[in-house]
Amino acid sequence: MPTPTTQPLLEPAEQAPGSEGQQLSHGLKQRHLSMIALGGVIGAGLFVGSGAGIAAAGPSIVLAFAASGLLVMLVMRMLGEMSAARPASGSFSVHAEREIGPWAGLTVGWMFWTMLCVGVAAEAIGASHVMSNWFPGVPLWVWVAVFMSFFCATNLAAVKNFGEFEFWFAAVKITAISAFLVICALAILGLLPGTSSPGGANLTGHGGFFPHGSTGLITGLLTSVFAYGGLETVTIAAAESEDPRRSVATAVRTAMWRIALFYVGSMAVIVTLVPWNDAAVTKDGPYVAVLNSLGIPGAGQLMNVVVLIALLSAMNANIYGSSRMAFSLVQRGQGPRALARVAGGVPRPAVLASSAFGFLAVLLSYWWPTTVFTWLLNMVGAAVLVVWAFIAVAQLRMRRRLEREAPEQLTVRMWLFPYLTWVALAAIIAVLALMLTDADNRIQLYFTAGLAVVLSVLGWLKQRRTA
Repeated sequence: MPTPTTQPLLEPAEQAPGSEGQQLSHGLKQRHLSMIALGGVIGAGLFVGSGAGIAAAGPSIVLAFAASGLLVMLVMRMLGEMSAARPASGSFSVHAEREIGPWAGLTVGWMFWTMLCVGVAAEAIGASHVMSNWFPGVPLWVWVAVFMSFFCATNLAAVKNFGEFEFWFAAVKITAISAFLVICALAILGLLPGTSSPGGANLTGHGGFFPHGSTGLITGLLTSVFAYGGLETVTIAAAESEDPRRSVATAVRTAMWRIALFYVGSMAVIVTLVPWNDAAVTKDGPYVAVLNSLGIPGAGQLMNVVVLIALLSAMNANIYGSSRMAFSLVQRGQGPRALARVAGGVPRPAVLASSAFGFLAVLLSYWWPTTVFTWLLNMVGAAVLVVWAFIAVAQLRMRRRLEREAPEQLTVRMWLFPYLTWVALAAIIAVLALMLTDADNRIQLYFTAGLAVVLSVLGWLKQRRTA
């Protein structure tokens, strides 16, 4: 493992030879970053993917989301510490390269890029299905093409476009989830007109709190971990804000209550109000199922609008995050130089490449829905855990170096360092080990491990050539 070298605050490491003057803009304002940080917690995984977790774990999904939420908070705190000290558009890829080695930066960077690009395709398909319910005569591919083209175009124009869209998307999502939690709390207390309190009937009935035992809880835990994927984008966006250090610090310091309220709180009220094995939970989505069960006129369709917005928001954020990660990698000599060009403060070739991969993944989903596209989704499933593991290792090394060389840059500090960092790393390894106990999740782990090995070998060979 190479000995890291001291680097300046804002990374000339992202300036490849011959790329002088090709700088990203700083068009994101503090209000954009604040809403991106808030809205980033309320993604497609919460509105859409949580239904599968509830079906697998039953009421114990609350424990699964609470446990994975604690892990996410530790990871975000570690990432926040590094990003506040040295903001970078490549975020954890830059930190891994500096602290572990160039091969690590290449591996984690391109793995994250792949994860986001496949996510763009999955979200575009999900959004098209929502639209097809309202306009059944329009083919799904039309909606996919419209959404992909629109968000590709907005990300090509200027970073402030991304910021504005995410600002308003996040505002809608936060308003909707807050109203949902208030309505559900009133229903649980028996204060909502026309409803009676269910008490604990849905928590203890229908097979009990652990209807599928430890196996169901493990599956729910894995589902909840993957639902948190994408929160890292806020540290990427912070590098293009007016005050990167303050933006990252603010986002990280509010992570605890956001996760507890939006994720754990939502799961708690859902499994209290509707039976976990209600077919509507997976068919219509847990949020729509709850509102329909309460008999609130039009509430279910209104929540479908919110789900659509959540999917479009995730598309927008993933195109942005993947393009910035690709730009950072090529600027550091870890990818094709053609993607390093910047126009108007935007890495437009990187945006096009990231969107093109999304378009390709959509085509794969139509051509081979049960093979190639499923393989891609399986590979992405465990990728977030690999990213988190690299973050933990990089933070262990970077924290000690910063304490020696630049303690004033530690404006955000990991709690109980290094003990909680080691706890988080052990938890990540434990979740990966749990994946081996389930056949479907084992396939995800195999695909992810294969991608990680290929990228690591390529990175190591490149490192040897340039040494």
